[in-house]
Amino acid sequence: MSYDNNNSNNINGTDGYKEAAVTEDKWEEKMTEAVERENKMGVLPVNKLLVTMSLPMIASMLVQALYNIVDSIFVARVAEDALTAVSMAFPLQTLMIALAGGTGVGINAILSKSLGEREYERASKVAVNGIFLAGVSFLLFLVIGLTVVKPFYISQTDDPEIIGYGVQYLTIILTCSFGIFGQFVFERLLTSTGRTLLTMITQGTGAIINLILDPILIFGLLGLPKLGVAGAAIATVAGQIIAAVLACIFNITKNPDIHISLKGFKPDGEMIGNIYKIGVPSIIMQSIGSLMVYIMNKILIGFSSTAVAVFGVYFKLQSFTFMPVFGLNNGMIPIVAFNYGAENKERMMKTWKLAWIYATAIMLVGVVLFEAVPGPLLLLFDASEDMLRIGSVALRIIAIHFPVAAYCIVTGSMFQALGTSVYSMITSIMRQIVVLIPAAFLLSLAGNVDYVWWSFPIAEVMSAAATTFFFKKIYDKTIKHIGEQKTAGEI
Repeated sequence: MSYDNNNSNNINGTDGYKEAAVTEDKWEEKMTEAVERENKMGVLPVNKLLVTMSLPMIASMLVQALYNIVDSIFVARVAEDALTAVSMAFPLQTLMIALAGGTGVGINAILSKSLGEREYERASKVAVNGIFLAGVSFLLFLVIGLTVVKPFYISQTDDPEIIGYGVQYLTIILTCSFGIFGQFVFERLLTSTGRTLLTMITQGTGAIINLILDPILIFGLLGLPKLGVAGAAIATVAGQIIAAVLACIFNITKNPDIHISLKGFKPDGEMIGNIYKIGVPSIIMQSIGSLMVYIMNKILIGFSSTAVAVFGVYFKLQSFTFMPVFGLNNGMIPIVAFNYGAENKERMMKTWKLAWIYATAIMLVGVVLFEAVPGPLLLLFDASEDMLRIGSVALRIIAIHFPVAAYCIVTGSMFQALGTSVYSMITSIMRQIVVLIPAAFLLSLAGNVDYVWWSFPIAEVMSAAATTFFFKKIYDKTIKHIGEQKTAGEI
């Protein structure tokens, strides 16, 4: 990507933002903070920087994982069919999160790199175009929520109870998705500029609101009507909307690295193209996960609806392990992107290595829990005897691949930070479509659902091999040569 903005114009504030001109003192204050942030991202010891950037994100991700689990725990007490319905909603929810998250990856990488290159005006333009894309994304899922939900459930099951619960839940989630799209983009702006503590506050606030509202709305406490799964959906979107509003306020009042103004805004086609050049591979990668879950549900429903419920419970439980790793990655990506822009190879590589070590440690905790106490974990969801039997085997088999996944996830985030998300996309396609689904289908032909779970570790081993191949390729082509031209010029 080539950025042609002139630095002198950025500093003088004469390009594009005349209507938002600031006094000399305020501008100097903004530049001072920008320099301080540069010192933090480019000078602070890497381990301390990674930890301080990631811990708030990890904490907020853990809170989100908690409320995802609590949501299903309450729904399970409505009925097992309700839990199955919520589990079947996962593909469309994942598709929505894929679009929000992938767009956020593009925003994050370009904005952080722009700041590393001291392209402050460009960073602000990335921000406002990202907000525009969030609005467009909401309109898309509003239409999907009004037209696709019932046919989506009918394509998976003919059980009227499951379909009824599912339509109630998913329609609300999708038609009110402006909350999650707004939350993603505004939180990414905070993360990209190093303000992960504020992101932790917004995510934590949304999660706590969801936790409080869940039992009240599901079971009709405090004199309110008993809404069942619809109450769970309302609690979820309420938390997302409030988190989005809070993140927006933080960006306006506490994020001087970017200037958000929609006055006279026109979408920048080139910038949007650059955002999606990085973001589309991530969107496709996560969307493939949506397709994978949909097909896996189709395979598992051939055994029983309980098997589908187990699969949904697994995704809720594994979030306690994977979400902290994603939080670690959210702290890692802007560090790598910033130092890529600053041409500091040593700091980039050290960040990657430390993130890999921490991610592996987190995953090992998950392995211990899944192997040692699968029964008590399943009982959190009011598991029947059949669910306990199927689920205990499933959790123990799937957990084997967690440490391998740590390496794949962290290295995939390295690809995203360097603007080469296409490698993550290819690896994801190979893992979930080329290997996992065919393996699950072939193993299901044996007539024993326990065999199906082995498709996960099989696919992850292949993913690790592909990830290593692409990492070596990008290292030889790009990382190894970072700073060479700068060094030659100094000589």
